[in-house]
Amino acid sequence: MVRRAYPSDLRDNEWEIIEPLLPKSKSRGRKRDTDLREVVNAILYLLEEGCQWRALPHDFPHWSTVRTYFDKWNKHKVWYQMNRLLREELRQQQGREAQPSAASIDSQSVKTTQKSGATPLGFPQHGNAHQDRGKYMALMEAKKLKVENVIF
Repeated sequence: MVRRAYPSDLRDNEWEIIEPLLPKSKSRGRKRDTDLREVVNAILYLLEEGCQWRALPHDFPHWSTVRTYFDKWNKHKVWYQMNRLLREELRQQQGREAQPSAASIDSQSVKTTQKSGATPLGFPQHGNAHQDRGKYMALMEAKKLKVENVIF
């Protein structure tokens, strides 16, 4: 059954570029019965609409299947590799070097002055400062990953 296209769906020429960059199915075990183009279309739909995983329209693969592929590709850095290869190809098409020669990095200011009830980095002294620092570092890592994925 063919579904109606969403505005976020890949066009044929875009799919021809992305398809070879996705991991191939394994030669052993059960054959893959999920259409990877539909998985990518579902992920693009999520990004475009900002909906929850469980709110994916029913004409896409089941949300848990899409989420599993997304997590697997994220773990194996498929998104990073895809972004890098596409960025390099785009730069070469524009007559530029494949690798950028400069980058702009956004940084965050951290107060280092001592306040009552706070450590030099601004974490509370009561409670578990190590746990609070871990949350801070996780947040900064998430922000870094978002920035890393949009640099051209």
